[in-house]
Amino acid sequence: MATIIAGISGAIGQALALKYLDEFPGQPVIGLCRNPAKATEAMGNPPGLHLRPWDAESAVPLEVDDELAQTLVDSGGIHRLIYAAGLLHDDRMFPEKRLEDLTADNLARAFQVNCVGFGLLVQALSPWFRGAQLTRVAAISAKVGSISDNHLGGWYAYRCSKAALNMLVKNLSVELPRRYRPVACVALHPGTTRSGLSEPFSQSLASLAVHEPEGTADNLFRVIEALQEHDNGRFISWDGSDLPW
Repeated sequence: MATIIAGISGAIGQALALKYLDEFPGQPVIGLCRNPAKATEAMGNPPGLHLRPWDAESAVPLEVDDELAQTLVDSGGIHRLIYAAGLLHDDRMFPEKRLEDLTADNLARAFQVNCVGFGLLVQALSPWFRGAQLTRVAAISAKVGSISDNHLGGWYAYRCSKAALNMLVKNLSVELPRRYRPVACVALHPGTTRSGLSEPFSQSLASLAVHEPEGTADNLFRVIEALQEHDNGRFISWDGSDLPW
């Protein structure tokens, strides 16, 4: 069964891909990212890895061409779909500290990458969820996307888009079992991970437990592989505990 990881060029996506290739060498890992050539430079070309161009910021859905469709058929369908794409900051935006920092463009970009991209990907790939084995659909969310746990404010675009992602997961957890049972669709909080995403906040993270990407991948792997049908619709932290919506 195939494992699909969207956002494979990011720190968490890359570490998860290598983890799955190591743990399940006979199963293909299909990695989606904007620049597959750049991902190859970072990861090499391990057996079983198939890289495909895909841009979370694009409103154009993933094209499941004949080659990808055949790979999915040959592998028996999709066993895991992991959405590891995310946008907190880049050279065009930075987390807002106050209301005056909010812009429509930053909100739209965050929603596209952190939420819309996931919905369009599930839409494109769900026909390959069919099968007798459990399909695990996991969206990498964030604890700051919890509405009831928000006591600090700020980070408008990121918080709101992750909260929207959580609602999308909830919606999918209702519909997908009606069409592709057995399935477990969940939102995952990866914990604070040392990466380009967290680098600008290194001083404020000094008092927190910060995981290396490989440690985050190990934690998420354990959570994902332990999922059963009754876990469908959960918001889960990296240690397996439930988080408030």
